[in-house]
Amino acid sequence: MTHALGCTLVDAVDLHSRESLLLRLALRASARQRLTISNMSDLIPASELKTFLKQVPVWEHDKKKIERVFEFDDFTEAIDFVNQVAEIAEESEHHPDIEIKFNKVKLVLTTHSKGGLTELDFELAEKIDTLVDE
Repeated sequence: MTHALGCTLVDAVDLHSRESLLLRLALRASARQRLTISNMSDLIPASELKTFLKQVPVWEHDKKKIERVFEFDDFTEAIDFVNQVAEIAEESEHHPDIEIKFNKVKLVLTTHSKGGLTELDFELAEKIDTLVDE
């Protein structure tokens, strides 16, 4: 029997099996990634916080968040920076709070779902820092 796409039923079953295998592999990879992100989203113990803060010395620590103000020559540069931050945030699946005032951009990082700072916040801060010249 020939399938509508011009392949036999056996070919169609083989194609389905390969697609099923690829789907299962993709789901496993996604689960591993979620597990890694989940581990990174554990609150950082107070005893380890100083070590993490040393990684991002320009950022200010305030209770359950870190924040930094970036200043640019004009509004357009500030918006370009925010767009770059948005790309990094989407890739990281972790998003800062962003406040824009003409040529100043304030970024606040915290893991809202955990109620404080996690490795995700510091990883994102380090990535953002690479966007600007000190």
